[in-house]
Amino acid sequence: MQSKAEQVNDGQATRPIEAASFDVERIRKDFPILSRTVNGKPLVYLDNAATTQKPSVVTASICHLHESTNANIHRGVHRLSIETTQAYEKARLRVARFIGAASETEIIFVRGATEAINLVAQSFGRPNLIEGDEIIVSNLEHHANIVPWQILCEQTGARLRVVPVDDDGNFLLDEYQHLLTQKTKIVAILQGSNALGTVVPVHAVTRMAHEYGAKVLIDGAQAVQHHEVDVRSIDCDFYVFSGHKMYAPSGIGILYAKEELLDAMPPYQGGGEMIKSVTFEQTIYNDLPHKFEAGTPNIEGAIGLGAAIEYLENVGLSNIAAYEDKLLDYATTRLAEIPEVRLIGTAKEKVSVVSFVVEGIHPHDIGTVLDQEGVAIRTGHHCAQPIMQRFGVPATARASMSFYNTHDEIDRLIDAIHTAIGVFA
Repeated sequence: MQSKAEQVNDGQATRPIEAASFDVERIRKDFPILSRTVNGKPLVYLDNAATTQKPSVVTASICHLHESTNANIHRGVHRLSIETTQAYEKARLRVARFIGAASETEIIFVRGATEAINLVAQSFGRPNLIEGDEIIVSNLEHHANIVPWQILCEQTGARLRVVPVDDDGNFLLDEYQHLLTQKTKIVAILQGSNALGTVVPVHAVTRMAHEYGAKVLIDGAQAVQHHEVDVRSIDCDFYVFSGHKMYAPSGIGILYAKEELLDAMPPYQGGGEMIKSVTFEQTIYNDLPHKFEAGTPNIEGAIGLGAAIEYLENVGLSNIAAYEDKLLDYATTRLAEIPEVRLIGTAKEKVSVVSFVVEGIHPHDIGTVLDQEGVAIRTGHHCAQPIMQRFGVPATARASMSFYNTHDEIDRLIDAIHTAIGVFA
């Protein structure tokens, strides 16, 4: 808790002073796009749960690749190929260390969390599930962690079970416990909700699932950029996330899986790189992790992801978590002061996401007016229609914050909402 001496009163909410040890203005200089204007006003970018902006070191790493070393990776014996391969595999090693994997061979480069989940559903789920087996997801899930399991259920005759949430959006661990049985084969749960911000207790989720012999996939797309993640501490069997939500390029993502599972799983796609030898009679698959990386990969995406991870580590995930918690508290307090605003999702633990509706105004109209004020938020169902249905709303307005956002920008958001209310009064 901050002392009164560390706080200022802006007349509407108790507002923490930016910590001297966390120089947000210096950090903002690392993100050139934050200096632009929109509709003649300084940009306030609060759509980070959809995609994050990229620091200069990430774009510089991609420029360096194309200007200095660009070549295809693996098997090449010329200098450019060797250098590019080294940079690509260095990024894999950095990812492994970032999430606490036992080995870089447990790290598979994919296009994003969506492809990673589909890979697990088809390469692990389809060979191992039979009619009557059960898959558990939660009411909080993004469509990417629902639809692949529905497809798998159609293919195998398995059944999808859903963990409910309470009126605040909290994951109900007791209800989850009741769903677990010997029929449970896969538990696929997000770590942080993109729609509400709810944080799920994934350590407990994993431990309880393993008591029934189920395998656990954690969707970390809204987690790894906010706080430290250790997959061996969680003990999950699979962990997935996307680069573009953690300051890296789009089109790159990660599947982590325990090595013994990857060894047993068949390839997801066939082609070059994922093979050791091919004849018309037989194909011998490559070793891990290459068995799951068919074709020429997103080389620049992987190298950019490595640069983004290095940047996050230099800032410090604990520093990021502490600062974003302050932003979340401030934004929640300021929004709650507006009589016309109803917050959707007030769980005890959240990542820096606030969803809300404004009485009498469609979320899309709110977003349009805010854009005229230079404030970028997301409006809609956020690819999470089941949780919208749970709260009885077709859509919400969502402000999602990053460690490069400021309390002044939250004030701009509040002012823009008041403007929208005035427009539609």
